[in-house]
Amino acid sequence: MTVNDVDDVLLVHGGTPLEGEIRVRGAKNLVPKAMVAALLGSAPSRLRNVPDIRDVRVVRGLLQLHGVTVRPGEEPGELVLDPTYVESANVADIDAHAGSSRIPILFCGPLLHRLGHAFIPGLGGCDIGGRPIDFHFDVLRQFGATIEKRADGQYLEAPQRLRGTKIRLPYPSVGATEQVLLTAVLAEGVTELSNAAVEPEIEDLICVLQKMGAIIAMDTDRTIRITGVDKLGGYTHRALPDRLEAASWASAALATEGNIYVRGAQQRSMMTFLNTYRKVGGAFEIDDEGIRFWHPGGQLKSIALETDVHPGFQTDWQQPLVVALTQATGLSIIHETVYESRLGFTSALNQMGAHIQLYRECLGGSDCRFGQRNFLHSAVVSGPTRLQGSDLVIPDLRGGFSYLIAALAAQGTSRVHGIGLINRGYENFMEKLQELGAKVELPGKALA
Repeated sequence: MTVNDVDDVLLVHGGTPLEGEIRVRGAKNLVPKAMVAALLGSAPSRLRNVPDIRDVRVVRGLLQLHGVTVRPGEEPGELVLDPTYVESANVADIDAHAGSSRIPILFCGPLLHRLGHAFIPGLGGCDIGGRPIDFHFDVLRQFGATIEKRADGQYLEAPQRLRGTKIRLPYPSVGATEQVLLTAVLAEGVTELSNAAVEPEIEDLICVLQKMGAIIAMDTDRTIRITGVDKLGGYTHRALPDRLEAASWASAALATEGNIYVRGAQQRSMMTFLNTYRKVGGAFEIDDEGIRFWHPGGQLKSIALETDVHPGFQTDWQQPLVVALTQATGLSIIHETVYESRLGFTSALNQMGAHIQLYRECLGGSDCRFGQRNFLHSAVVSGPTRLQGSDLVIPDLRGGFSYLIAALAAQGTSRVHGIGLINRGYENFMEKLQELGAKVELPGKALA
């Protein structure tokens, strides 16, 4: 994407509160992984509440390349995945489908079990800090896989059945935990994974695998034990709602002084966010169908905030909320402990009139793994400040949605470049903006 790519530009006329109702469907951080899990089965699977986002389309294409039949189900947002005839795929085709996503790394375990080999091309994804794939390959070697590095990617083989092993993660990484789960369920013997991620999306993936016939136990000390089985069947599962998208719209309501009902949002997976939202001065109301978020009037309050793995404050909640914090009175302190480069998006907010200073020190309750590594991973936000429309180039998924919120809250018109990236994790976000009364338009084609 280049700044001059007109088709990827959105004009945002800010200053109008977002008001109305939108719906969130299945979580971006679960649905593509549940689709990969279908590869492990000997029978078709049904996955419901599937959002129409780019990551889903990438995985669907990769599954089809490997012989999996993917078709719509009986209800909207339902996919039927039939892995009966899994086969090897052409390297060039895999690379063409996978270039914009990191999810293909999770195909390794299932393909090794089904075919005895796998190919993984170079991986893409959002540029928010190091997410090394070396650990994934180290784990697969512990299971018994052999890995050959080639010019176009990594070629993996399983000369014999993969074997269970003991693994301790240096950090409770979601991706690494998913890799172990998808590999261990059909491995011989028991796998013990300690310091595992325990996000709601991980629990939902475990539910999917258990429905297929897996034996997985979660302990209270972040230890997961997987007893390998000889065969897995299919599953029928409704994906949990996307708590990260729901929080993004909640922050948009706060920043624009709006009122948004997020149908599908659930309290249980958002409790930490909801507490923080209330501390800032936001209001919410929960019912059986969703959560209403609104700005109740008056001044927003500054806070001290530290991101962390679940059940802490999620890093994906941080960027949209920072936009709202530019409108809070006083100094807010943000300590990002998950991705070292996630605060880079704040330079554009300063360009719009925000006062945000970045620091290399840990401005939080405890030191983190970035504290001695010279990363700008803490921020002080001084507010309230009036934001002005600007030219913005989207850097990553959550940062991109945060720029969109800033443009909607600002006075004047902003040109937001690279909006296609938002499609990776936000279903029909253009239509949702219209439903909420946002004044946006594509150059040459009015939307609202």
